[in-house]
Amino acid sequence: MSSGADGRTGGPRASRTTPVLEARDLRHAFGPKPVLRGVDLSVSAGEIVGLVGPNGSGKTTALRILHRELVPDAGTVLLEGRDLGGYAGRERARRIAVMAQEIAGDVPLTVADVVLLGRIPHSSTFGSTSDTDLQIASRALEDSGALHLARREFGLLSGGERQRVLIARALAQQPHLLLMDEPTNHLDIGSQHHVLQIVRSKGLATIVVLHDLNLAARYCDRVIVLADGRIRAEGPPRDALPASLVSTTYAVAAERATADDGTPQFLFRGQETPSPPPADTTSEEPDDDVRR
Repeated sequence: MSSGADGRTGGPRASRTTPVLEARDLRHAFGPKPVLRGVDLSVSAGEIVGLVGPNGSGKTTALRILHRELVPDAGTVLLEGRDLGGYAGRERARRIAVMAQEIAGDVPLTVADVVLLGRIPHSSTFGSTSDTDLQIASRALEDSGALHLARREFGLLSGGERQRVLIARALAQQPHLLLMDEPTNHLDIGSQHHVLQIVRSKGLATIVVLHDLNLAARYCDRVIVLADGRIRAEGPPRDALPASLVSTTYAVAAERATADDGTPQFLFRGQETPSPPPADTTSEEPDDDVRR
């Protein structure tokens, strides 16, 4: 693997002329207040798109819609040019891998067992684990740096180790698209970067919900800034994340600097006169931090 000046690993980025997934005019409400108010987004082969924004802005709701866990009130989602609702569940699972929340720690499975769950969409209804499945799972563990954990009990792993295993499970699924909801949540700084470096190196079309803007700026090709269910900005992090927008979106004083490799990075401090949150989020389902 080669590593560029910005610290990103992996080969040349794939062509992005045709979106792997495209969503148009997504609208959804929980109760009387809209959560998504006409959101358009897309991701192309080899691209990492970050969904960022304050709690309750609609990030996780959008992600749930993108893999049909939630059906929107209005709007269209196209997967490889075909309406997402037209895919059967198993067919959809062969194309989209979702890394939403960790498996509960008390699940009595080995790491190898967890990763092999990623092969279920490719097996027959009553199919047993094949040699091919074992080879793919082993390679996924190796690619995520977790092969040495294969015989360990999943529930006894550290947070960083669990996330690597869950990435391996997603890779074993051999998806065309990876959806991730806060994969760095509760991880130490080193583990946060390691997890996103693994994702970056795979070259998969990826949509990832992130709260940490510094991580989003470093590892995402594009970011989509959501606030109050609407897109406030979209584009490469250096263009879509000016300090003024970050300050108003998050109701915080933000200073932007540029790292030696050209990546924008932020410093934050509380405002001298605290401002109210940028949007009333009380009516959205608890699908961001509250769900965890």
